[in-house]
Amino acid sequence: MGNRQTDNSRFFLAGINYRKTDAAIRSLFAINEEKYRNILELASHYGVEECFVVSTCNRTEIYGLADEAEQIIQLLCSQTEGNSTHFREIAYVKHGAAAINHLFKVAAGLDSQILGDYEIVGQLKLAVKTARAYGRINAFTERLANTVFQCSKNIKTNTQLSGGTVSVSFAAVQYLREKVKEIGSKKMALIGTGKFGRNTCKNVVEYLQTNNITLINRTQEKAEQLAQELGLTAAPIQDLDVHIKASDIILVATNAPEPIIRKEHLEGAGTKIIIDLSIPYNVEAEAQQLPNITLINVDELSRLKDETLNMRRAEVPKAKAIIAEHTAEFNEWLYMRRNVPVLKAVKSKLKEIHTSPLYITLSGEQSALINADEKIQRVINVMASKMKEQNQQGCHYIQAINDFIATGTN
Repeated sequence: MGNRQTDNSRFFLAGINYRKTDAAIRSLFAINEEKYRNILELASHYGVEECFVVSTCNRTEIYGLADEAEQIIQLLCSQTEGNSTHFREIAYVKHGAAAINHLFKVAAGLDSQILGDYEIVGQLKLAVKTARAYGRINAFTERLANTVFQCSKNIKTNTQLSGGTVSVSFAAVQYLREKVKEIGSKKMALIGTGKFGRNTCKNVVEYLQTNNITLINRTQEKAEQLAQELGLTAAPIQDLDVHIKASDIILVATNAPEPIIRKEHLEGAGTKIIIDLSIPYNVEAEAQQLPNITLINVDELSRLKDETLNMRRAEVPKAKAIIAEHTAEFNEWLYMRRNVPVLKAVKSKLKEIHTSPLYITLSGEQSALINADEKIQRVINVMASKMKEQNQQGCHYIQAINDFIATGTN
């Protein structure tokens, strides 16, 4: 962003989430790592200064500094399967304080499909980290992101909003616990051992008390590492078809651009429960037409309710109060940042005065030896404090010069 100053009116958000779009539509606007890198590299071309994108199974959102929302929409949709016309029809667009508040709510888990789901924080941190590596995180978004993450941590520490164990991955465990008897005797396959797959696998092992699980991943080493850690079995991706047919329960947590399990893989393969945790879906929808196949996706899992969610709802007012405190802190920083050009100008002027022959004559040789930088900074600090209390920049400018001269002559 260079030296250009900004207020929150240039901060925009455009996104879609589970509230108004199903997984099939969300998949049209999903952003993988390669697409995200392209977005960050193309940002300047679209007139977007600072930006980051969060894309999960429940949402795709782009945040950025621009002159208008259309710039971030065009930037995002330059890399999506869906087009910008469709996106505008289904998207929510916010700017300024509304966009900032939305980001705080997302990071707190207040906007998650399962209330209080804390996994979004890690996804946000990764999104910001990647954007920073491409030079798309500067003063505004850096301060905002840091404040948002501090707020999220505060909410997690001081409320029960994320209490209990309820997430999409754990909802899969709940479903299996309710629907499958003697699950320890069932053969399970988990396909995809990325972060989400790992979390799901650990929940299955811990809460269902079974290790009759075969792990399969495109990069076999990752599957083998997790299998060794949890006492499970790993198999190469080349044996996928064999394990699909042999398993009673299949958990799919891959990130493939198209289905990896198709209807023909399951025909005549016996009764199976398949839980597709992927966005876009990685199990062909036609598979559920088979009479022996029960296919569950993330949208269906997220409708599961229990007493934990009721407890979390009671914590919402506390979380909102914490968000209000951190939002006020960010707004205060933003307000003071508007005064930076004036403070810099005064500092420059004071340095000029300090070296003038007239000032040296008035102040005397001993006073002139006082550390100029320290003295100037003290005056600037006082000025900044007064500007915070009263919006009278011109008066404070004059007062700062008087104070500086007074410290040298008295």
